[in-house]
Amino acid sequence: MPGREPASDSCRDLKRDDSFRDLIFVLCSSTTRVELQLRMAGDSRVLMDHNMEIGVTPAQVKKLPKHLRDAQISTERTHLISDPAKKPRQRYVQKDGKCNVHHGNVQETYRYLSDLFTTLVDLRWRLSLFIFTLVYIVNWLFFGFLWWLIALIRGDLVHGDEEGWTPCVENLNSFVSAFLFSIETETTIGYGYRVITEKCPEGIILLLVQAILGSIVNAMMVGCMFVKISQPKNRAETLMFSHKAVISVRDNKMCLMFRVGDLRNSHIVEASIRAKLIRSQQTKEGEFIPLNQTDINIGFDTGDDRLFLVSPLIISHEINARSPFWEMSLAQMEKEEFEIVVILEGMVEATGMTCQARSSYLDTEVLWGYRFTPVLSLEKGFYEVDYNNFHEVYETNTPACSAKELAAKFREDPLLPQLSLLSPEPKTHTFDPLNRLSKQDPLSQDEDMEERDSGGDRGETNGLAAAVEDLPLADGLPD
Repeated sequence: MPGREPASDSCRDLKRDDSFRDLIFVLCSSTTRVELQLRMAGDSRVLMDHNMEIGVTPAQVKKLPKHLRDAQISTERTHLISDPAKKPRQRYVQKDGKCNVHHGNVQETYRYLSDLFTTLVDLRWRLSLFIFTLVYIVNWLFFGFLWWLIALIRGDLVHGDEEGWTPCVENLNSFVSAFLFSIETETTIGYGYRVITEKCPEGIILLLVQAILGSIVNAMMVGCMFVKISQPKNRAETLMFSHKAVISVRDNKMCLMFRVGDLRNSHIVEASIRAKLIRSQQTKEGEFIPLNQTDINIGFDTGDDRLFLVSPLIISHEINARSPFWEMSLAQMEKEEFEIVVILEGMVEATGMTCQARSSYLDTEVLWGYRFTPVLSLEKGFYEVDYNNFHEVYETNTPACSAKELAAKFREDPLLPQLSLLSPEPKTHTFDPLNRLSKQDPLSQDEDMEERDSGGDRGETNGLAAAVEDLPLADGLPD
């Protein structure tokens, strides 16, 4: 830059300010940046970067809050060192449905004990099995100690072998034998070697208490194991979501679409689906909401969110005036950072328990100007689903403008939606099985004849192709 001395690696001593001990300018010749190193009295050292696009004097330097300084340093370094591409995003919900949220600094941990059953069910298998074993062993040891204590107080351990002496429990002469008797009593094994006598009222009371508490322990532990085994989490593993979501024109309207499918022959009963848009938002009052949740309408008002999930379905969200994507174009979407969380719920047909499957799509996983490849074909006597193409998409001509701008174009020229530019038929992905069988159907042949007869009328709309030249198309798509 003219009028400026070339940068060097040497450091210049500057005048001392009243509020600073010293201020050091380091001129970096490789990046033409100035690193401002501020050392405050009693404060820690702070390193800031500032571009050398204009001359900056020490009087112009203002101290920012710590969180703003850190954000500025991170932003400037990313801009100077790397490409202006998007940095790696942190997911709110993983692709497999796990929520990427950690609850830290929980003070009131006693609340977990108030719902002990759910706490035990939510534990990992290794901990559940350890607690399951530990509870039974502690229970047997506790009652074994009580049986041994009764025998010790009554003197059965000393006089048990004498003739005419009636012990509380026959053949109980040590702690080990008392422990074995406790196991036999609670598990109702009944070997018959150690037997309680009728002249021991304290033993009879202890026997009743152990029988009742043992039943409670069995009910709780077996119940936890049963619920844990029968949890419908594994059922969600056979519910599939497409890897990508797409945006294209469907029925002359911009739509956001993704595909769901069920791999099992036993179906999900009362299946329903909903979606949330997760992105940061700043209110008019200046409040910053890092993870604001917005509903995405995928058919709640029309009932389309209720699914008959026998074969893969394409879930569509119409981008209208109530949609959060109403004013978002292709160029704007490339700058946005958001995440779409999809939740599929229903009852497992075999058990009747509620199952929930989740997935998410980042802004980089939403493809503009694509459609899903068909996976359903008609064979002789049944429909066949080809899951090899479940995640496959193909390009289609789609305007790069927002849905709001596209709707305005349609209002200006009502004939625009009739053009084949906005809803072309796939050329490379044909539905061969359906086409092959349709030729054998006389009704289908009559429909084909009517379509060929109306072919001349389509030529009239081809003359309107010039009307859509002002509609921008997605990059890389044919004009």
